[in-house]
Amino acid sequence: MKRAHSSPADAAALQAALATDAWFASCDPALRQALLAHADHCTLADGEALFARGAAAEGLCCVTAGALRIGSLQADGGEVLLAYLEPFQWFGEISMLDGQPRTHDAVAEGPTRLLLVPRERLHAWLADHPVHWRDLARLACAKLRTVFTVLEDIALLPLEQRLAKRLWLVAHGNGSRPGPPRRQIRLPQEQLALMMGVSRQSVNRALRAMESQGLLALRYGCIELLDMARLAAAAAR
Repeated sequence: MKRAHSSPADAAALQAALATDAWFASCDPALRQALLAHADHCTLADGEALFARGAAAEGLCCVTAGALRIGSLQADGGEVLLAYLEPFQWFGEISMLDGQPRTHDAVAEGPTRLLLVPRERLHAWLADHPVHWRDLARLACAKLRTVFTVLEDIALLPLEQRLAKRLWLVAHGNGSRPGPPRRQIRLPQEQLALMMGVSRQSVNRALRAMESQGLLALRYGCIELLDMARLAAAAAR
């Protein structure tokens, strides 16, 4: 992993881009400025690990370009994929709060850039501004609510409806995007199948069925969402 610094002009543009994330946008300006001021700018090559399960927590992170797979490798070589993080989603708050090691692996999907706010720097700033610990707790709680919903869906819903809900969630940045949803989802079907806990063939059949209904179109390297209203209805029925 390579680290670098940004210019003040870059920082201004980055803060505007980061504000497309609901959590960052809702934080007090003092915290937003502190996160940028204390962050290292890091780059990862395709397939390079940011951290591994059991590693000591380095700090709070945010993807700024590319993507990260969050999951774990199994003893048989298989992969469990829990999340696919794209710009400008923040993560790593659990270890910031409890001081425990990382719970999963984080691996770059293609060339990836991110912010890393070292734990020691952020802790030192929060020691002087303790009211902002609540913001990290809010970030953790938002993700916990999403996890509860996904667990309930696995137990109760058929695959096509679960897939509709997951695509809607990804389009909205896992619930972190307050503005218009993304229409193009650059999530390989293999990765989507891992997230859903089913085979790629099963995901492909479900996607083809949704394509025949006019909800989406399968493009080279991406899934284009054609009708967000109907996709939301399909997810809710």
